[in-house]
Amino acid sequence: MSLKNLNRIQRSAVEATTGPVLIFAGAGSGKTRVLTHKIYYLIREGLYNPEDILAVTFTNKAAQEMKLRIGKLLKNSNSQIDIAIGTFHSICARILRNHIQHLGYTNNFVIYDSADKRDLIRIILEKYNISKTMMTPKGVASQISLFKNQMISTEEIEQKARTVAEKKLAEVFPLYQKALRDNNAVDFDDLLLLPLELFEKHPRILSAYQNKWKYVLVDEYQDTNLPQFLLVSKLAEKHQQICVVGDDDQSIYG
Repeated sequence: MSLKNLNRIQRSAVEATTGPVLIFAGAGSGKTRVLTHKIYYLIREGLYNPEDILAVTFTNKAAQEMKLRIGKLLKNSNSQIDIAIGTFHSICARILRNHIQHLGYTNNFVIYDSADKRDLIRIILEKYNISKTMMTPKGVASQISLFKNQMISTEEIEQKARTVAEKKLAEVFPLYQKALRDNNAVDFDDLLLLPLELFEKHPRILSAYQNKWKYVLVDEYQDTNLPQFLLVSKLAEKHQQICVVGDDDQSIYG
């Protein structure tokens, strides 16, 4: 298999293998094709072993599609492709399963989905007699996700609180986090934040993953939030071998 089915620009992007590579392309321009062919090229040319490569997508469907495409290019089955391919959340969950004990959790931690999150918030609101007319579990859950995605600390929330509702929210946030920890649970946002905390407190663990994944690729880069951006930056910091593909016109964060 060669790169003959790629156009000149796509081929140039695939063959750029030294240093950071940023590829902006619109919908239908073959972004995923470029990414899969780049992984194939890195392996075919002997530049990297499959286990040296980390490829991050935004959906499980995209991850499975990438595995299938690379499998066809390399003429291997999925089980034989020793490439770390997955969503930010699945990759982070894998990291935490191995190391979360360093943060005070046990390795069999539970991942709370949106419904679990709302149920826990509902219990907290009822326990502390917070009126549902002031805030709903769904609304609080949304605000907590916003705080976490923007990496706003409890102290900042308290300082910026002006209205009664904002002050109550500043009280609920740490109660929610404590309840999660008491239940040995994390929510989807914590899956991204806790590896950052882990890497900050335990540089050796970060170094181990930097040495493990020497080439990092990210699909739909325009959709990364702050924690995701920092995760990618930290993982690629040592070798500076990273390729990101995105479409600025499709950014979900504006």
